[in-house]
Amino acid sequence: MELSELIERLGGAIVQGSPDHRLRGVSSPAQACANDAVFAEDARAAAEALASDAGVVVLRPGLGVSYPSPKCVVESPQPRLWFARAGKLLRPALPVTGVHPSAVIGAHVKLGDDITIGPCAVIEDDARIGARTRIEAGAVIGRGVRIGDYCHIYPRAVLYPGTTLGNWVVVHAGAVLGADGFGYVRNPANGAYAQFPQQGTLVVEDEVEIGANSTIDRGALAETRIRRGVKIDNLVHVGHNCDIGEDVILVALTGISGSSSVGKGAVLAGQVGIGDHAHVAPGVILGGQSGVFNGKTASAEPGTVLYGTPARPLKQVLREQAVLARLAKGLSRGKSTGSPETED
Repeated sequence: MELSELIERLGGAIVQGSPDHRLRGVSSPAQACANDAVFAEDARAAAEALASDAGVVVLRPGLGVSYPSPKCVVESPQPRLWFARAGKLLRPALPVTGVHPSAVIGAHVKLGDDITIGPCAVIEDDARIGARTRIEAGAVIGRGVRIGDYCHIYPRAVLYPGTTLGNWVVVHAGAVLGADGFGYVRNPANGAYAQFPQQGTLVVEDEVEIGANSTIDRGALAETRIRRGVKIDNLVHVGHNCDIGEDVILVALTGISGSSSVGKGAVLAGQVGIGDHAHVAPGVILGGQSGVFNGKTASAEPGTVLYGTPARPLKQVLREQAVLARLAKGLSRGKSTGSPETED
């Protein structure tokens, strides 16, 4: 792809070099060649990028560095974002191979144009698969599942009946979508548990990515919904009846209990735990291993970092830790001197 085409699609300005320069992909400065693009966001990184073999360097304007004459230089207010989008555009398209002979296709299945269905994949009755979608080897698409256009379902992913995916959805290997939620009713007479009905649906909107071995449960009586642009890391669990807002980030080992919601643009770092019927406000950032108790709300201005269990502002947590450290130090000093105030 020529640099001029990328500029037309991504913005930015060519401040040096030829718009006809052809690009093969993106790379790091250490690995780049003349057909690669690299990026930098500060003067130090810019010097490294400009000294590399990369043919195109994407920089933030006003860094105050000189540009070597052979280089193509693009200035963009957000070089990292420009670089990420360019990488996607330059990535070679996977070949369309149609339906593999070993795939199992049920009755009344509707397949869109230019699809790929890999070896031993199973598409059950009445499923709908959109145009340019890829179903990789060993994936199982349940009865009546709806999958939109340009989706990519990786090997051994399982989509239960009642699951609907929008367009441009990526489901990585081993993910399970639409399984029964963990809902049981206890019989007080004998202590036995009966399953509460798990007959709702799961809706995954456009441009969602779901990491390997993550699980999202269907609704109990209504729906679980993952809204547009959500990015889910590996090994994340979302319980039944949850509503995950647009552009939310869920990092590895996060668990969200049933009937909880996460507001638009929130970030839940690794190993965050959310109790049932809880809420995370829009734009809030929950630090690693933070927790929100059942029925509670983690609320703050967008961009505020909350930490600990129960989740509270990071500055408050740091103050509390400092106080505890001083108390512990004082107790230790008192015991070593035999002070009466610290003796049992």
